[in-house]
Amino acid sequence: MAHLVREFQHGELPEAIRSHYPTLTLEQVYGAITFYLGSKEEVEADIAERERLEDEFAEGHPPPADLRQKLERARQQSLARRS
Repeated sequence: MAHLVREFQHGELPEAIRSHYPTLTLEQVYGAITFYLGSKEEVEADIAERERLEDEFAEGHPPPADLRQKLERARQQSLARRS
């Protein structure tokens, strides 16, 4: 739900949000938005807590040093194949 809320907060229309989540119906997206609007403080507090926990986890579990380089090489190879 946090992703839906963030997209809604950034001005995405429900139909556009729905296109990002093909397993959801438009009614479910509207339902999530309605729930968010009716419980804004609770939902935002929950999202903030989840983000805090994710940040805390990421700080304690840094990615391998060479991962960024590997990802960049793979991206460059993919782009080269498309050309």
